[in-house]
Amino acid sequence: MSKVVLDVSVSLDGFTAGPNVRQAEPMGDGGERLHMWMADDEQVRQEVDASVGATIIGRRTFDLGLEPWGGTPWPGVPGFVVTHRTREDLVGDNGGTFAFDGLEAAVRRAKAAAGDKAVLVLGADVARQLLGKGLLDELWIHLVPILLGGGTPLFDGELAELVPDGKPITGAATHLRFRIATP
Repeated sequence: MSKVVLDVSVSLDGFTAGPNVRQAEPMGDGGERLHMWMADDEQVRQEVDASVGATIIGRRTFDLGLEPWGGTPWPGVPGFVVTHRTREDLVGDNGGTFAFDGLEAAVRRAKAAAGDKAVLVLGADVARQLLGKGLLDELWIHLVPILLGGGTPLFDGELAELVPDGKPITGAATHLRFRIATP
């Protein structure tokens, strides 16, 4: 059975996007620097890419990301957009299909679509919702050595016990994996 995994790049001061997130700057001011590690830490990036079977996407992340991605960030991979504003499924330019649903239904459908691969979560808000409902299984954090000074916080008041899963990998970022402990 697939796991629901938040795979996220985060600044040392805890932000997943810079300040002033908007259509012209979907990662906020300076936020694109959070992904610079991907060019240097190729093995980590390849492992993440190979693990993706489906995605769960917050509605705002979908709205801001559809144009630059042309679909999901992984061509052909289905995405399940968590929203109260449902609509008909949409096929992205790169072959990924987006389905629009509520949180629990999106998780159920994404797990079925992913098979034995991971369901990756895109969006800090939807990640917080999943954590709060006990639907998030793992965190894969790429800790980037920058300070953004503001923006979208990774977690804001949520509590969870994290269990390290493997040793940190260092490179252009420090790559950490945790399982979410169940109470």
